Formats: sequence, C-alpha cells, structure tokens
Amino acid sequence: MSTFQSSIYEPVIGLEIHAQLQTDSKIFASDPVRFGQDANTLISPITLGHPGTLPHLNKKAVEFAIKMGFALGSEIARWQNFDRKNYFYPDLPKGYQITQDKTPICIGGAIQVHLAEGVKVLPFHHIHLEEDAGKSLHEGDNPFSFIDYNRAGTPLIEMVTEPAIHSAEEAFAMVSEVRKLVRYLGICDGNMEEGSLRADVNISLRPKGTFTLGTKVEIKNMNSLRNIQRAIEYECRRQEEALLKGEKLIQETRTFDAHTGKTHSMRVKETMNDYRYFPEPDLAPLEISEQWLSEIKALMPTLPWEQEHKFIEQYQLSTYDAHFLAETREMALYFESVASHTNAYKAIANWLMGPVKSHLNEKGLAVNAFELSAQHLAEIVDLVEEGTLTHNLAVHQLFPLCIASPSKKPSQIVDEQGWLNQGAADELPAFVAAALAAFPDKIKEYHQGKKGLIALFIGEVMKRSKGTADPKRVNQLVNEALQQHK
Repeated sequence: MSTFQSSIYEPVIGLEIHAQLQTDSKIFASDPVRFGQDANTLISPITLGHPGTLPHLNKKAVEFAIKMGFALGSEIARWQNFDRKNYFYPDLPKGYQITQDKTPICIGGAIQVHLAEGVKVLPFHHIHLEEDAGKSLHEGDNPFSFIDYNRAGTPLIEMVTEPAIHSAEEAFAMVSEVRKLVRYLGICDGNMEEGSLRADVNISLRPKGTFTLGTKVEIKNMNSLRNIQRAIEYECRRQEEALLKGEKLIQETRTFDAHTGKTHSMRVKETMNDYRYFPEPDLAPLEISEQWLSEIKALMPTLPWEQEHKFIEQYQLSTYDAHFLAETREMALYFESVASHTNAYKAIANWLMGPVKSHLNEKGLAVNAFELSAQHLAEIVDLVEEGTLTHNLAVHQLFPLCIASPSKKPSQIVDEQGWLNQGAADELPAFVAAALAAFPDKIKEYHQGKKGLIALFIGEVMKRSKGTADPKRVNQLVNEALQQHK
C-alpha cells in the first residue's frame, strides 16, 4: 500500500523494465549466456568489440521479444533497424550499445494489475531489443574497479511504459505482473536478485488537476520489488519538500541506497542527443514475415489471466484461489495434473494453498521440485473427501509419510499404519470416557469456569485415536460428556 499522500501534487511514474532473455547464446555473438560463471570466461572478440568483428543477430531473441509483444497485445513492427547508442562506460567495451531507437520491435500494449482498490490496466509505450553491458565490480576498500564482460552482449528486451503510473503500489504491481508473465512465457527467469529482471524508475510530480509533466528524475537499476516501492516513496517525498520550498528540481539520474532508504544523485541526465544515435551499419534491417508471426503465435502458452479465467470457469474456483494457483505456470500445471485424477477441485486448491505451500516454503522448493506426484496428492485428497481419513490425520501424519516415501502410494501407507481399522465412530465414546476419567480434577475446574480445559480433553481423545478421529465429532462428544459430569 502506498504511503505517499499529498493534497497538492500527483506522482507521475514511468518504468523501463529490462528482462534478460533466456537464450543459449548472446544477441550478436555465439558466446554462451549463463549466470554465476568465473569472470571473463564467456567472452569472444565480438563481445569485446575487437576491430573487424561483426555482429550476427540471434533469431531466438527476436522470437522471445515477439512473444512478449503478443502477450501484451502490442503491434509487432514488420520492419526494423538496429541503432548504435554511443556512450563511454568501462563495462561497454565497444564504446556503444546496439539497440533499437526509431523502430522498436513492439509498439503499444498493456498489462492488467491487481490493486487494493481493484483491477487496473496499465499501458506500455514500446518494447525494444538491445544488448546488455558488462559489470563493474568494486571490492571493499580496493581503489581499483574490476570488469567482468560475461554479461556483455546478453540479449535484453526493454519494456518502456507510458507515464501512466501514479503510486508506488501500482509500480510494484506492474513489475510483479511483468515478472510473472516473462516466466509464463519462458523467455526470462525473472530473478531480480541476479539482475535478470530490473527496472529504471522515472518519477516527477505535478500539481493535481494539471496535465503538464514535471521535471523527471530517473532511479537506475532497481533489482528488488520492495526497493522499487521504497525508492518511489522516498523520491516523491523528497521532490515534494523541494517544490514546497520553492527549489527547482533538475533532470538527473539517481541511485537508491537500500540501507538508508534514500536516493542520491549520480549525474545530470543525458539527453537523447548526447547518445548520438545512428543506424547500426553492420546489421541489415530486420523484416518479420507474416508466416513467422503465425508460427510464433501458435507456440504461445496459456497466459496468467487466461489461466485464472479457466480455473474460475472450468473448475468453479473462487477468484482468490484462481489468482493464487495461476501465480506461477508450474503451480497452474500441477493443479491441472492433480485435477485430472480427482474432481475435488476446491479440496485440491486448499491442499496446494495450505500444507503443500507450507512444505515448499519450509524446504525452499518450487512446486516443480515437490516430492509428491500429482496422482499421489489426488489420492490423499480423495481419502479425505470420501471420509476414509480425517483431514487432521491426512495433513499431520499421512502427508509427511508420503513425502518421506514418495514412491509409495498413499493407500499403501494407510494400510501399513492400520488407520482403516482405527477411529471408528463406535470407539469414540470409550476414548472420551477414558480421557475424562484420567483428569477428574480438571472436570471440576472446567465447571468452575475454566472452559479452555476442553482442549485438554479433546487432545487426549485425539491421542487415543492416534489422530484418526474427526475433531468436530470429538468436540461434540466431549461437550456432551462434560455436561453429564456436572
């Protein structure tokens, strides 16, 4: 929830979201793309910009960009040029970046975000392809910086929004949805902590009720959803304080310090002229055929909002359940796999949002690394839904045993434990009588007002039934027995 509130000014925010594409090789060279390798081991003369080397466009990077455009409803440009964006930086070995300036691959588009006040559609201006730069490394107090060129040439799409975002909450939601989408499409892993997905945030304030944009400040290389939110909140307050004092804001690039929660000036913002854009002479114009577009469209997976709609319409799940299950493509696919073995759809959702989610969080696993097969989880669900086992027993005893022995069918474990012969309804009165007989003093205290002691008796009955009894039925029987002991 955004905390910046002003009676005078309205924030206007635009995002430049960079996604590294999960291609095997770089956008203009055959060097492999992998994270976490030893410095300067994934390089070649082309990556290093040696004289006489020539770039060659990676077709898969173009396909991935088109997939993102299709997902957002963008117009795909049929004819494109690449351009040189000239600037000096140590980790840009050629002295320029190959990008798209005048002819971005995708034009327009929008994404739907979920906010506290409801759903909102936020628009994009365009998406363009470009190459990533290397990394400058600064180690402790060492006065020297080190350069790792492994990342140089990694294919990127830069998704530029319209200046139509008006709060930190909206920005947070938009980057979250983009991350979900690129993962669904399989074009980027979305790992912000590794820099695979990062954003530059442009912020200005304008008087409420006006439409002229204020002086824009850019915050570079945000690689955390929470820090994007924090940076926007701080920068809005900083700009408002300056404007109220009559100070003039300057167009500049700032950096965000996650430790202090403040932004700091890096440099005065360059203008477009400073980059001296001109067409890349070593790459031919790119023309995209209708046939290739049709082939790519045929490969498009089910998108997150389509998956949510399917869960609601086909499986009769609530909007809340559908949104949770569609959060990742892996979870959505796992749900559908379980649902192919049982039609207890709501129960499946409850298991995935409850015990399964808790287990995955505890172990730090994604659902595609979950130990239980879809068929085995469906069998657990059915054992409970058919009344063979109580939910309590299934969650606390059967589920852990199934995880410990994932090759065993749940029904086999139930047989081994002898649970089918326990917990019969006619045994419960005896268990209740024994539980009360074990604590005669507690019965007196209960009737003297210590009503919380009922949990003691219920727990005793559950122990005697080895967890097989229905807790609701036990509660009812214990209450009736206590009334008889007045």
